[in-house]
Formats: sequence, C-alpha cells, structure tokens
Amino acid sequence: MGRIFRIVLKVALAILLLLLALIVLWRFIPPVSTPMLARWAVLKPVDRQWVPLSRISPNLRAAAIMGEDARFCSHRGVDWDALQAVMDDSEGPARGASTITMQTAKNLFLWNSRSYIRKGMEIPLALAIDFAWPKRRVLEVYLNIAEWGEGLYGAEAAARRYFGRSANDLTPRQVALLIAALPNPRARDARKPQRRHARLAAIVERRARGVSTWADCVK
Repeated sequence: MGRIFRIVLKVALAILLLLLALIVLWRFIPPVSTPMLARWAVLKPVDRQWVPLSRISPNLRAAAIMGEDARFCSHRGVDWDALQAVMDDSEGPARGASTITMQTAKNLFLWNSRSYIRKGMEIPLALAIDFAWPKRRVLEVYLNIAEWGEGLYGAEAAARRYFGRSANDLTPRQVALLIAALPNPRARDARKPQRRHARLAAIVERRARGVSTWADCVK
C-alpha cells in the first residue's frame, strides 16, 4: 500500500510540475487548448488564427469583460463572492461563477462539464495563472482560445468567418453578437442571431459602452 501511495504521489507531483511549467511557458508563446488537442487527436480540423491583444478591437475587450467577468480587473483569478453564491445554489456549479481566468484555465487544461471536481481543479489553476500572467495576457489568451463554433477558436478566426473582417475592425454590434454567443457557441450563429441571442447581444453592447475604468487593466 505504501508503495502504491508513493507512486501516486510521484505521478501527482509530476503532473503538477508539468502544469506549472506550461503556465510559465504559455506566458510567452501561443498556447493550445484541450478542445483543440481533442479535435487534432481524432483528425478533425481546427480554425484558430492567433493575434496579439493589440490587434483585437478595444470594443471586443470591453464586451468580453462586461459580458463574461465584470470584476476581471479587480479579482485575483477567482471571484469568490460569485462562486459562493453559485455553490450555494442547489443546482450546483454553473458557468456564471467562472471568471475569464477560470475559463482560460478550464480551456487550457481541463474539460467541459458542470461538476465540483472540475471546479475544484479549475480554481487553483486560475490562481496560478493570475499570479504568473498580467491581466492583458490572460485576456489575450482567453480571446484566442475561446470556442465560437464547431472547430472554430479565437476572436480572429470567428470575426473572419462570421463577418469577413479582422477582430480589430469589428463594429460594437458585431462584437456584442460574438460575446453573446459564447455560452452556447455551437448553437448560436453570430451572423443569424435568434431572438434570445440578439437580446443578450443588446445587453452586452449597452454594458460595454459604459465600461469606463472596469477595463483599465487591459488598455
């Protein structure tokens, strides 16, 4: 039993060191996400065109923060108040408790599902990412790995597929349609929004206009 425990401990330590090494490495080079790797593993195509944050519209940056994580600039990777409120909900963990940093951690290292196990792994990874990366890098990676459709990742690829222009040239309305699609990207088409999608986009657009100092950390 003691030998098995030592083996498990060594494996866990090796995984931890690998994750920490990847976090440090991906501070400087474009990372790939687990959904991308999963598609490549079964020989499915991936459409992702990495661009630096400077080539992503400020409107998109503001809309991402106001639509996904309004306290992005003030928390340290985890919004503990929002997380506690959701954990108290009888339905269990939900996307509403996930900060942009937590979603980045999930996309880079974990899997898509609602579970306490995944959330428990997501939190320390998000804290480590926030410690190792500046806020601009967190948002840059998030906007370059977010899924916007079947095999479609990142703001640049999404902007070109849906609107035929770069992520730096999107209008505020186009930006809002993209952000409003993120909760269910495979079912929501930014070119042809259904009523609920269009309504959510209007809310995102309105919030983004009043972003003010909420997005100072990524300007």
